[in-house]
Amino acid sequence: MDRTFDIIVFGATGFTGRLVVDYLNNACGVGRDVAWAIAGRSLDKLTRVRDTLGIPTTLPLLVADAVDASALARLVARTRVVITTVGPYQLHGEPLLEACAQAGTDYVDLCGEPGWMARMIPRMQGLATASGARIVFSCGFDSIPFDLGVVYLQHEAMQRLGAPLERVHGRVKEMKGGFSGGTAASLLATLESIGRDPTLARTLADPFALTPGFRGPKQPDDDSAAWDDLAQSWTGPFVMAPINTKNVHRTHALLGHPWGADFVYSERMLAGEGPDGEKRARALARSARWQNALLAFGPTRALIRRFVLPKPGEGPTREQRETGRYEVLFIGRTADGRTLRASVTGDRDPGYGSTSKIIGEAALCLARDAAPGVPPGGVWTPGAAMGLTLLGRLQANAGVAFRIIEDPTQR
Repeated sequence: MDRTFDIIVFGATGFTGRLVVDYLNNACGVGRDVAWAIAGRSLDKLTRVRDTLGIPTTLPLLVADAVDASALARLVARTRVVITTVGPYQLHGEPLLEACAQAGTDYVDLCGEPGWMARMIPRMQGLATASGARIVFSCGFDSIPFDLGVVYLQHEAMQRLGAPLERVHGRVKEMKGGFSGGTAASLLATLESIGRDPTLARTLADPFALTPGFRGPKQPDDDSAAWDDLAQSWTGPFVMAPINTKNVHRTHALLGHPWGADFVYSERMLAGEGPDGEKRARALARSARWQNALLAFGPTRALIRRFVLPKPGEGPTREQRETGRYEVLFIGRTADGRTLRASVTGDRDPGYGSTSKIIGEAALCLARDAAPGVPPGGVWTPGAAMGLTLLGRLQANAGVAFRIIEDPTQR
């Protein structure tokens, strides 16, 4: 099939969508090596986005509605890759996803909704395999820095230690700048889905919910305060861990379990040493319990939607995005007790500034240089589909740095 475009950004008029458009314009320009377009349901709004960002009028504007299956089929048939920022995906995502899976069009999104992903994987795997479409969920802050952080550390362990790490701890050391409004809206939609289908709670609690047919060893309980021997620090719960851990285990499964059938992954926030660190860790755990209890209450969710979530088109200022940052440590241990550490840092706020660059590079990676040897069609994770190839792009272009911070072979 003749594809007019390399990439189409669907949802370009939303706040995150505009940031992605701005990033692609700065990275690729218009009329250069990468042919791209923007899409949404309103031509007037698309025109305003293009003009506000100072993009040449030669950038194609494509109209399609997220609920119009025929329009979506025509849209995705024109491109090699679709970026979609239209969430919550459990409410708005399936028609576009199915159109891509049927048309053989690669797909990347910002999904942090493991319940929806767990339903879509078996539903779309056959279609995508037959058509050649590479479906890649979770291509933003959740979960690329974590997914690729583990892939990177395991790669370095094989190079430096000659053995995989049987246990890896992902530890959020610093995070300035919050999660996106889309992430919060997805969480609220997930909680409302649990109200309609209580069995979904078991899926969300299952670290292997995205690895149908495989169950690994018991994974750590990351809901309470705990001392971490590998990090030598007290730690508390991290709100994105239920999403990221599932993607890490799916990457491992898709790669054929190169880190061993007993691989364990834990993801938490660092709180520090000593009594003060313990106090902070316990405060993090209490805060997480209170948040979960409040969010389970319908009227609370209604108030959050009305007064807390950003309105459509709203988000942090440029200064807030550019002064944000994050750092995540990854500490691994081999079966014989050797350890290796790495850090992943981002130079923008996680929810918007860094996420918009990360998903842009993921789409460019699929369009231009996805990792060799990956079967052409199926439902993938970033770590399994693009791996170190995407890592190189992020380091070169997106302000995300991966580095080893301790090498036991040099002791």
